[in-house]
Amino acid sequence: MAQSTVVPVIPLDKKQVLFPGSVIRIPVSANRSDIPALISNVYTRASRASKRVDQISVICVPLSSPLLSRRGQLILERDPNRHDGTTNPNKNSIKGDQLYAYGASAKINAIQGQNGVEFNLLVQGISRVSIEKVTQERPYFEAKVSSHVDHVGPRELQSTAYQELFGTLQRLSRELVSYLRVSAFLLSRNGPGLSPLLSRRLEQFIAGKSPNEGGSLADFMMNVLETTYEEKLQVLAAIDVADRMQTVVGLLERQVDELKGNIKVTTVTSTTIPIRIDPEDMEKMNIMRNTKRPMVDPRKPSAGFGFGTGSPFNIFGGGQGEQDADDLQDLEKKIEAAKLPPEAARVVERELKRLKHMMPAQAEYQVVRTYLETLAEIPWSVATDDPVGIGTLENARKQLDDDHYGIEKVKKRLLSYLTIVRLMQTANEAVDRQVRQAEQEAADLESSKDGTKQDSAADAELEEKLKAAGVRVQALKSKRRVEKAPILLLVGPPGVGKTSIARSIATALGRKFHRISLGGVRDEAEIRGHRRTYVAAMPGLIIQGLRKVGVTNPVFLLDEIDKLGMSNHNGDPSAAMLEVLDPEQNHAFHDHYVNTPVDLSKVLFIATANTLDTIPGPLLDRMEVLEFSGYTTLEKRHIALQHLVPKQIRINGLGEDQVRFNEEVISKIIESYTRESGVRNLEREIGAVCRAKAVEFVEANDRGHPETYRADLAVDDLVSILGIEKFEDEIAEKTSQPGIVTGLVAYSSGGNGGILFIEVLDMPGDGSVELTGNLGDVLKESVKVARSWVRNHAYELGLTQDPTENIMKKRSLHVHCPSGAVPKDGPSSGMAQAIALISLLSGRPVPPTMAMTGEFQLSGHVKRVGGIKEKLIGAYRAGVKTVLLPAQNEKDAREVPSEVKKGLEIIYVSHIWEAIRHVWPDVQWPQESTFPPIQPRL
Repeated sequence: MAQSTVVPVIPLDKKQVLFPGSVIRIPVSANRSDIPALISNVYTRASRASKRVDQISVICVPLSSPLLSRRGQLILERDPNRHDGTTNPNKNSIKGDQLYAYGASAKINAIQGQNGVEFNLLVQGISRVSIEKVTQERPYFEAKVSSHVDHVGPRELQSTAYQELFGTLQRLSRELVSYLRVSAFLLSRNGPGLSPLLSRRLEQFIAGKSPNEGGSLADFMMNVLETTYEEKLQVLAAIDVADRMQTVVGLLERQVDELKGNIKVTTVTSTTIPIRIDPEDMEKMNIMRNTKRPMVDPRKPSAGFGFGTGSPFNIFGGGQGEQDADDLQDLEKKIEAAKLPPEAARVVERELKRLKHMMPAQAEYQVVRTYLETLAEIPWSVATDDPVGIGTLENARKQLDDDHYGIEKVKKRLLSYLTIVRLMQTANEAVDRQVRQAEQEAADLESSKDGTKQDSAADAELEEKLKAAGVRVQALKSKRRVEKAPILLLVGPPGVGKTSIARSIATALGRKFHRISLGGVRDEAEIRGHRRTYVAAMPGLIIQGLRKVGVTNPVFLLDEIDKLGMSNHNGDPSAAMLEVLDPEQNHAFHDHYVNTPVDLSKVLFIATANTLDTIPGPLLDRMEVLEFSGYTTLEKRHIALQHLVPKQIRINGLGEDQVRFNEEVISKIIESYTRESGVRNLEREIGAVCRAKAVEFVEANDRGHPETYRADLAVDDLVSILGIEKFEDEIAEKTSQPGIVTGLVAYSSGGNGGILFIEVLDMPGDGSVELTGNLGDVLKESVKVARSWVRNHAYELGLTQDPTENIMKKRSLHVHCPSGAVPKDGPSSGMAQAIALISLLSGRPVPPTMAMTGEFQLSGHVKRVGGIKEKLIGAYRAGVKTVLLPAQNEKDAREVPSEVKKGLEIIYVSHIWEAIRHVWPDVQWPQESTFPPIQPRL
């Protein structure tokens, strides 16, 4: 029992009882003032504790009964009507002694308004409580209560008496639900009844309860049973789980017996239970029995039991025996044609036998049938033949080149996969020829054995030869090479063609294509499927995709895998993908619905992502990463002229001769109206231009002056069509001054690189450093490292005449990076920070067309950084002529487009002294003899 607490109390209406685990609706009339006051208090407490309203507990307590004590004991009362004021009091005058001694702690799920004055409270029971003392009655009730949590110890769970009691409770609960379902068919006009769907859900819920949940099952059945108000109060007061179960078992036995007395059920064994049927209903049954209809074999699962097909008494689904038999035969043919593997075939055979012995009206009949149809539709052995003959590689390369410009890494990887498939097929064809030859030799030996009579020694020798031939056939079959499709992950910013390249891959391979969007998937069952015990269960997205394409070796696009949901109360979808994307496991993928291994090893999975940061490490390890970087201006211009412009002209109803783009117009749109890594916004802007030209063309023809229309576009036309320029080129400073250096940055989220000005200013002070420009912790540390190195080498740099002098002691520095609204971080500006500080203190400006990047260490070494391609493209666009890069990044610069490398002079440095010499080649430093020599580049 938990510690006593004081909580708000909601008195329930007459004969309304809330049990733990149940939800009830409490109507609140306009003249009831205690509930609004209580709700106001709950909201206040929730706001103070920074919680939701449904996290603040309240207590729902029923009113006492004159036939019971407040603790649940029966009282002999001859005139209960005189206590009507207790059981039906005025809601504004309820007293504390009118409340029952037991209730349920609850949470407020919703407040449902009706007409602005009255409203409903939707509350959900949590656990039992007993009221120790009512501490407040106005403006709303409060009481000191103790909470009671159901607890069944190991000794009770192991006892035979408890197990038998729980079994009886579970059996009677299912019987009650079954009889209520039957009454829905037979006595729907006069009696209670449950729909088949609701009854199936109740049966599954009851069957899923375990012995340690006997108390909650008893509470749940009190919502199904027809009982008196006093019986409900007694069950609410039953703190002991065994006592509560025993009480509910007695109530279940009573209602089940009543239903047995009102319903006649004819079973398969012809056992009958007497019932009472209205004369009118009996007359209808006799008329139906005397109607001529085809004879039906009652032994068949789908046969009728004496009622016509449309009769309300035909609760077992009779009258469709022949049709159901034909459907089952069709289903068997589909299963046979599917050529299931042995393990799946055994499962199907077992389920098919069960289906043949079921009644079509049974709840499980349609579940099993849907399951078998799903298994029959999965492509277990149907595959698309890969056209990897002579010329296929060239055709595939041409297909990819026609659809996409650039992305050579992806194309190279796919062509290598095609090559491997071709080599494997060639090797397997040679093995198949050897297998056929060995099988023919074995057949010849078998025929020679049957056609001649030989002695025992010859027979033994022939048997040995046959055995050796069989072993040779099996050995040759084991040499067949099994193709394992790669699992590729295309990573890059939006709009660079990751999704469209997957469709082109399927076309190049001659395979079927299916796209699965993983963005926002939060439920593990969407990947692995639902177990068949759930209502409306279905396979996961992977199996559904196989059913849709109908082959075992399609191309599956797993789009936006970086936005896949992580672990939550519905499981971990990213963990469920581990088996799908593991080449060592996906040959036996286990879907919860299918419940038998499915081979996914032949599926070519292509996943896409914008970033690797949100992909879990184990999942990322199972995929081969291919990076898509942002397109250069040259690549965008080529893509626009070859693909986007013809597409948009066609979409907007124009002809090729009715609007003509040139390279100058496309370049202007790229540089001044879009700033992205991909071409998505570029396509939108081209579409806007085409729409404007379409309007001009139609208006010129409507006015009768088509000659006034001009098809050729000029750069000056873009301002009137697209508006003022949205972006300006980042141009390096035309003039420079000491303390200003151009750095390089790479924006990984958008795929665009650019330049970043680093400004350093000194002033008389106490040696402090001021940092502005929204700088991150790593970048701030780079400033401190550069400051310490310059201070340590001030004498060698000629900044002081005394080697022991601290030149920073009486100076304060201010380091600023413009665009303060943009967060900046990373170690790549360390070398630029050091050069800026040397420039300031020596009074020598840095050439304005020179930019640099590199991580700087206290030893003076310049180390490797990332994003070289994006940085160099950004520098080229900004008008930079010379770039200083770390020597360790030389191999990264090989991937930079030739257009960019031709326009830049790239200098590789490994130490800050090398950078100093390249920045100021004509300066004679006082201590230059002490500088480390520049390492020659090979």
